[in-house]
Amino acid sequence: MTDPIEIITAYYPPHTRAHHILLRHSQQVAEKAISIAEHLCRQGETIDLEFIQQAALLHDIGIFRVHAPALGCYGQLPYLHHGIEGAKILQAEGLPRHANVCERHTGVGLTAEEITQNKLGLPRRNMIPTTVEEQIIAYADLFFSKNPHHLDRQRPVEKVRMSLCTFGEEKGEIFDRWHQRFHS
Repeated sequence: MTDPIEIITAYYPPHTRAHHILLRHSQQVAEKAISIAEHLCRQGETIDLEFIQQAALLHDIGIFRVHAPALGCYGQLPYLHHGIEGAKILQAEGLPRHANVCERHTGVGLTAEEITQNKLGLPRRNMIPTTVEEQIIAYADLFFSKNPHHLDRQRPVEKVRMSLCTFGEEKGEIFDRWHQRFHS
């Protein structure tokens, strides 16, 4: 069994700003993701609830490697790299499924073409949530900020969709499909 809190504490000393923000954000994402997964289970879908709980808590484990001083993170990499850095960490921890969640949870996912066209500095490969568990966690993550001033607020559906559409209407369409599936 994987204890996500032990893994977080191994990389984020307790009582630090980064630990507090990461843990609070990840707990919110996990609560929403579990709620969605339980709803889908009641509809007859098979969802790995234990995995969702663990992976949602660990999805942002890589933020300490990026430069985000407001979050108490003083790494050298751009923020967008937190997913692939988290994936590296969880691969090293022997958690490849959890690592996939880290890598694939940015927005509704990134395609290899987007990475190249927008010169994002990420490895050129598709980083799209493929399993229902990955999609649920990516979806839940969209509703919660790590901004310390907005840490306890859930963003409204309309604002989430609008922010995604700034990256292309197709991002909003993916969100719409997820929203329909997860709330029908």
